[in-house]
Amino acid sequence: MEPEAFLIDLDGVLYVGGSPVPGAIDTISYLRENDYPFRFVSNTTRKSRMTISRQLESMGFEIPASYIFTPSMAAVSYIAGKGGTEAAILTTPDVSAEMGCEGIQNREQSTKFVIVGDGGDLFNYPVLNNAFRNIIGGAELIALEKDRYWMGNDGLMLSAGPFVAALEYATGTRAVVIGKPTPEFFMLSLASMNAAPSRTVMIGDDVETDIGGAEAAGLWGILVRTGKFRQEALESAPLTPKKIISSIAELPRLLASGELCPDQ
Repeated sequence: MEPEAFLIDLDGVLYVGGSPVPGAIDTISYLRENDYPFRFVSNTTRKSRMTISRQLESMGFEIPASYIFTPSMAAVSYIAGKGGTEAAILTTPDVSAEMGCEGIQNREQSTKFVIVGDGGDLFNYPVLNNAFRNIIGGAELIALEKDRYWMGNDGLMLSAGPFVAALEYATGTRAVVIGKPTPEFFMLSLASMNAAPSRTVMIGDDVETDIGGAEAAGLWGILVRTGKFRQEALESAPLTPKKIISSIAELPRLLASGELCPDQ
């Protein structure tokens, strides 16, 4: 039986840098025209969902913010579930503002939560040392993601993972990871489509975070050779993807030919 729904990574799958992957726009149109439900699950923690939606629109995609699931929104739910309303937020002002609109205000001192995303140039000694002091003082460390790197316009870029690891090492604590590859993050996006994991395909460019996380949650993973895909990472990964394709542009052909059968 063919898949009923799709989860799709953004950066590296739909676009690389500021340009769409060739054929990606047509693929999303194909899914929409053939009534396949789909959502976008991204570990992007530099941009709010609205900013991402507008960026995608400028590339030719039509993707509403409500179709985009990011770790920052999962963190809002997590903190609110513990009765929290404040956190030291180490990520971009865009994401911090979005979290504020959703009820979690940025507070640098005497907070119960430290949230770490991809803050780029935000990560300097005073900021990291302040986070260290908060955690030593009892604050819970929340990692929006622990990706090691991502593909930028001019090459690979450090993501949040290395900075989370530094804080874990310095404080002797373990971060609560909110984004991919946690099963809870995948389940959140599936719930919005009322889709079953066993009948849903995840398409990503990271063999461990995207494919490994999805398959651990019961989904069927497809790895693309775009974005930050590296052959050496695939060869050293602790799993073998169910399918590897050159890019998301191949998806319509695979669906039309019946080559995708998640329950086989």
